[in-house]
Amino acid sequence: MDKKIILITGGQRSGKSRYAQTLALSLTDEPVYMATSRVWDAEHAARIKRHRDERGPQWTTIEEQKELGRHDLSHRVVVVDCVTLWATNYFFDLHSDADKALAEMKAEFGRLTLREAVFILVTNEIGMGEMSQNDLQRKFAGLQGLLNQYIASKADEVFLMLSGIPLKIK
Repeated sequence: MDKKIILITGGQRSGKSRYAQTLALSLTDEPVYMATSRVWDAEHAARIKRHRDERGPQWTTIEEQKELGRHDLSHRVVVVDCVTLWATNYFFDLHSDADKALAEMKAEFGRLTLREAVFILVTNEIGMGEMSQNDLQRKFAGLQGLLNQYIASKADEVFLMLSGIPLKIK
């Protein structure tokens, strides 16, 4: 299996995760789902369980909040869902230091993608709406935008999801 990086981006509820999972299943019968979300509350825990149950038994699920590269995913098809929650974990753990978070995530992304595998990364385009009045939200949106640009520059393919329709942009 050759190494390949695919980035799927778009707004909330645009169909990113569904498309990523469908793509992964078209490439292998045993994909990996790397979940980056922290469990914020009981409602979020129930949502995570529902999503895991919907994926079915053919998926290997790895819950990893930050150190994506520590898992040996050689020769696997891996959906990382999602980059935005991964960035949130770094941003808050580093006390909103966006520069340090970006540097650490770039290094971790490099460790992850050293392996021969297909990586399908899901991310949000949070900067496409109106500019937040909140300084912390603007700072995070800037971090997310720079991280998306970095991953897109390394990606072999990039898809923008609009209303459930994938548009190949790279």
